[in-house]
Amino acid sequence: MNSLIPLFIIIPLAIAFIIPVIGKLTNYFAKTITPIMLLILCFFSVTLLFNNNQESYIVGGWQPVDNIPIGIYLVLDGFSKLILCIISVIGFLVSIYSISYISKYTSENNFYALFCLMIAGMNGVVLSGDIFNLFVFLEISVIASYALVAFGVGKNELEASFKYQVLGNIASFLILFSIALLYWQTKTLNIADISNILKTHDSSAFLTFTQILLITGFGLKAAIIPFHAWLPDAHSSAPSPVSAMLSGVLIKAIGVYVIVRLFFNMFAFTYEIAVVITVLGTLSMIIGSLLAINQWDIKRLLAYSSISQIGYIILGFGIGMMILAKGGKESLAVLAISGSLFHMVNHSVFKGLLFLGAGAIEYRTNTRDMNQLGGLSENMPITSTTSLGASMSISGIPPFNGFFSKLIIIIAAVQAKFYLLAFLAVIVSIITLAYFLKFQKAVFYGKNKNFKDIKEVPFAMSLSMIVLVILCLGLSVLAIPSIREVVLDQAVNSLINVDEYVNLVKY
Repeated sequence: MNSLIPLFIIIPLAIAFIIPVIGKLTNYFAKTITPIMLLILCFFSVTLLFNNNQESYIVGGWQPVDNIPIGIYLVLDGFSKLILCIISVIGFLVSIYSISYISKYTSENNFYALFCLMIAGMNGVVLSGDIFNLFVFLEISVIASYALVAFGVGKNELEASFKYQVLGNIASFLILFSIALLYWQTKTLNIADISNILKTHDSSAFLTFTQILLITGFGLKAAIIPFHAWLPDAHSSAPSPVSAMLSGVLIKAIGVYVIVRLFFNMFAFTYEIAVVITVLGTLSMIIGSLLAINQWDIKRLLAYSSISQIGYIILGFGIGMMILAKGGKESLAVLAISGSLFHMVNHSVFKGLLFLGAGAIEYRTNTRDMNQLGGLSENMPITSTTSLGASMSISGIPPFNGFFSKLIIIIAAVQAKFYLLAFLAVIVSIITLAYFLKFQKAVFYGKNKNFKDIKEVPFAMSLSMIVLVILCLGLSVLAIPSIREVVLDQAVNSLINVDEYVNLVKY
């Protein structure tokens, strides 16, 4: 299995460079090879997820010198397996959806090349065992996403991409500066090696400053409140398949994942930092939902909703960190972290589906304004049904998957005696239900406004939405402890047991 690790980067990177060359010879190469490539990665990632082996791969075979890791390490543990699975599965379904959707744009080859480049960058971030190469892969993925946001080359798309680039570059500067500070103090870039050195480090002020820089930089990438300004414009202006990847996958792979990885596996737990992360998660959860409820543009509503749902994920991790930092019951921390990981998986599915549904609506009606829509359920039954399923899931209505992940986070907060956090999580879920009921009523029910002759979207688009709504129901089985242990426990153990990650880098 060790030899599979670099393929997650090599395959999409190679395809990204091959598409512009062979794509000139045939119009069907890009839209065929991209789903096939992602289907292969799906198979690899799912196979690895159910394999208990945790491994590292040294690029080029550069072995440690005097116990100093000088090579580039790719590390595959339970947490990285789970995120790889999310990237591959959602990426595959979005690529199928794009076959019909992107045909209305010119330069399809450029779209698929950038899409593969974004996948390669995200996989690199998830697998990278050293912090500088993590930054390099992060830049690959975000540069591709800047271009994809502007893919329609309209005024709004270009403006949104420019704003995204400006704030993204600020985030990148903060991240690179913090990496330089860590290298200055530890003389290494390997995450496991930094972790070992920081255990004996005395400068708490330096560490706190570096951690704040990292939270700010990656908080911008994850669009956590108050670092969210770029997200509503970028997600609403991008083509819907890109919006689904940005919201469903990218902000977690290059934002949430890295924050969690570094603060669980590189830095020692401190209660103060755990409180900061929990507060940011809580603010994102509340403010994101309050901003969403007044939106009448479908994709802007979904964008603000993403901020709120990321808040739930950060909240669960923050609760777990606070429990561990205070020396509380590890079982409670495990419950909170499991809930967050579960919600990461769920959010990728239901938010990806919602953006694809929004794309289907715009594809047929040429508008995202809910005031101009209505009665589409008669003419677009698949879009209507799948969007309803996703709306119920994100609102936390049983038996959909979103209910169970939110419930686990709330139970963990109650058992840890964070009653206010649990109460706020319930209130935000009710607000979420309110604005998604508004969305359903305005778009699919009521009086049909001049859209009586439209029809359902093409098969490829419908198929992706049907598979995702099935997942919205099917993933509810992760609420069963025995099944959750098989799928999520490896990831939880990788975060809780710091030495497990460090020992994967043998030097």
